[in-house]
Parts: sequence; C-alpha cells; structure tokens
Amino acid sequence: MALVERFEDLVAWQKARVLTREVYAATQDHAFSRDFPLRDQIRRAVISVMSNIAEGFDRRSRSEFCQFLFIARASCAEVRCQLYIALDNQYINQEHFDTLSGQASEITRILGGLIKSLD
Repeated sequence: MALVERFEDLVAWQKARVLTREVYAATQDHAFSRDFPLRDQIRRAVISVMSNIAEGFDRRSRSEFCQFLFIARASCAEVRCQLYIALDNQYINQEHFDTLSGQASEITRILGGLIKSLD
C-alpha cells in the first residue's frame, strides 16, 4: 500500500467532501434555507469533518492525527443528528435522509478504521 502524502488522497476526506457538497445543496432548498440555526449548524458540522481530517493529517503527528480523526467522527454523528431534525421538520424526505445519513455513517466507519490503524 502506498504512503499517503496529502490529505486529499485520503478516502475519508474525499467522501467527506462529497457529503459537504450534498449537505450544502440540501440546505439551499427553500424551507431548509430559512431555518438559519439548523442550516448553519449542519453546515458547520459537515465542514468540521473535512477540516479536521485535513488539519490532523498535516500535524504530522500520529497521536494528533488520531485526536483530529476522533473530532471528525464526532462531527459525523452531529451531522446525522441534524439530518433527523431536518427529516422531522420535512426539510428533506426519507430517501434523501437515508442517502445523506448513509454517507455520514460510511465516513464514520472509514474514520474508525483509520483510527484503529494508527493505534
């Protein structure tokens, strides 16, 4: 397996980037876009996933990278929680919820594996 030299090469970061793009698209919908607190919070949370993966990677310390991956994983949980709020308020439908929540769960699993590999 090749050594990863850039955070952009990490599958977890790539998938977090896709999720970020899709959350931004979902939150531009008319009803969702007007719920400013939820819209802004879910956007901050999904940004945190990408950003913490990148920041941790560039710390060049195994223990710090792990710490940032834990933060990114927790941010994935926050995104999933906020997706439930969006679903319950009918800002997204069940299918859209399942897709986005599934993506966040997949990122969580990937991050867990990455954390385990660093231990």
